[in-house]
Amino acid sequence: MATTDVPETVATVFRIESARIIATTARIVRDLDIAEEIAQDALVAALEQWPESGVPDKPGAWLVTTARRRAIDLVRRKETYARKLAEVGRTLEDIAPPEIAEADEIDDDLLRLIFTACHPVLSQEARIALTLRLLGGLTTDEIARAYLTSESTVAQRIVRAKRKLARSGVEFEVPYDEDRAARLSSVLEVTYLIFNEGYSATAGDDLVRPALCEDALRLARILQGLMPDEPDVHGLAALLEFQASRTAARTGPDGEPVLLADQDRTRWNQSFIRRGLAAMRLAGDGPYAVQAAIAGCHAAVPRYADTDWETIARLYARLAVLTPSPIVELNRAVAVAEVNGPAAGLAILEPLESEPTLASYHLLPSVRGDLLARLGRDPEARAEFERAASLTRNVREQQLLLGRAAQSAVD
Repeated sequence: MATTDVPETVATVFRIESARIIATTARIVRDLDIAEEIAQDALVAALEQWPESGVPDKPGAWLVTTARRRAIDLVRRKETYARKLAEVGRTLEDIAPPEIAEADEIDDDLLRLIFTACHPVLSQEARIALTLRLLGGLTTDEIARAYLTSESTVAQRIVRAKRKLARSGVEFEVPYDEDRAARLSSVLEVTYLIFNEGYSATAGDDLVRPALCEDALRLARILQGLMPDEPDVHGLAALLEFQASRTAARTGPDGEPVLLADQDRTRWNQSFIRRGLAAMRLAGDGPYAVQAAIAGCHAAVPRYADTDWETIARLYARLAVLTPSPIVELNRAVAVAEVNGPAAGLAILEPLESEPTLASYHLLPSVRGDLLARLGRDPEARAEFERAASLTRNVREQQLLLGRAAQSAVD
């Protein structure tokens, strides 16, 4: 390898391995700030040494081992860390060297890091920021751009999250029994939220942010490897695989949204669909599994006209029992309208009009507009599409909705 290629190789390997490096060092120093600093030290060491010595056979293992050694050295040497890390220092000799995993393997340290970053003592925004920083390897600038906020806001959010974890005495451990179930729920929720923000951006000029989808999908796959006996993990993974399979077809050449009925299904990623089907076999019957089954119904047919809406409507009814919410009812209305006609869908939407949580949710008037248009009630449909456009902060969705409003006016 040419020495000019080494920095790029180092950056790539570090991006892949950074979470594992931080997880390993955090287990030793029990401080996320210090763990991140040590990971950066290992990165600098690689940039200095690899151009001279060559890229090692197992570059990820090299980075992890280097970081681990530096973590132990720091704990032993730095008096400024002594008070904070005194307890850790006394037990250093008891910490066994980690088994260096192969590239496609995962370890318990990573599991500890995921559960720590998604601890319920943190706000949802803090969990997302910390997860993307530590496990996704994103910079604060990248996270800020993804969530359309300032870099300083994200930086402060992460700093506060780390402080809160420290003040709360959160251990770097994998919880068990009821605690594990509660924490796993938080882990899955954060992963799903990250994916959804990438799949359908709440604001900005782009409908889809593929990088966020990829980060969430990678987290879901890691969780599958870490917790192969947890059906909900497979359920979430299956859902994300099916959803991610459509990403390329969701927008046109100029970034405009392409509705499900109009998507070119030859652009759906068949590899993701196969992975989704495999995950479904282990997914149990929880809420994520039911949502995955719905997405799987779409993935299973080559044409929109072949969609099994009766099964989808039944699955939404099942989901409404498992996790009742106005959003589930809204989606159920769409499926029921496909089975029994738009009037049946409107009947389900009617009570949702007074639902406070949907007061500013643009998809409620959007769906109403679609059903009204199918009934030939064009003036009402136009008003609903215009209302939906006024509520969304995503430019692409706004353009689509205003276009539909104009179409209703013409018709």
